[in-house]
Amino acid sequence: MAILKNISTKAPEGFNKSQTQAETLQLKERLDALQNLLYAEGKWSVLAIMQGMDASGKDGAIKRVFSGLNPQGIKVQSFKAPTEEELGHDFLWRIHRHAPQKGMIQVFNRSHYEDVLITRVHGWCDDVTAALRFKAINHFEDLLANDNNTKVLKFYLHISPEEQQERLKERVENPAKAWKYNARDFEEAKLWDRYMAMYEDVFEHCNDPKWIIVPADQNWYKEYVITKALIDTLESLNMQFPKLKE
Repeated sequence: MAILKNISTKAPEGFNKSQTQAETLQLKERLDALQNLLYAEGKWSVLAIMQGMDASGKDGAIKRVFSGLNPQGIKVQSFKAPTEEELGHDFLWRIHRHAPQKGMIQVFNRSHYEDVLITRVHGWCDDVTAALRFKAINHFEDLLANDNNTKVLKFYLHISPEEQQERLKERVENPAKAWKYNARDFEEAKLWDRYMAMYEDVFEHCNDPKWIIVPADQNWYKEYVITKALIDTLESLNMQFPKLKE
């Protein structure tokens, strides 16, 4: 079981910032080529789930990792508080409708995991309901993998509470980031330990496919880890361009 306080939020020793950034640029070129192949072959799809605390850098990671790809082959969906209509359905209803079709990369900014994270932190979901939702999530992800050839990558952006506070303060002080400001974020940050416990519970009960815990205090390293994971996954598919039709 992953204990988050024992996992570093920074790049391992030996990683040089400028060298890693240069390598990431090369990786993005490879990712672009693989996305083109994914789209052309049309046999597989990718679902990249971005989870993390407020200010962990989900928006920035999505922008920097995926912005150079062909927009015809990628979709991004953000999940906020459910609407009245969504609350009238099962918790996966609003999620499943955004599952990727073959040939596509679908990115979730937050996801179905919010229904076993923030809901439990605030007591809106009890442990019995959470256990049932864990099973539903596992079945859902298994369905995507086996029924639609979807490779599910689950990224937890692992930020330190100190770095989170710096980034939240920056939203107050920097006019270019003021649009992200939400006073409630500071209140949610006070529940840090409870959030960590809920995330660790998710890692224990919904870990197939395994979570990728991404040190997120340094954006350059976070971007590298996510890009490389995507490439490793796509290369494992042994994709081929379709041949000319007779």
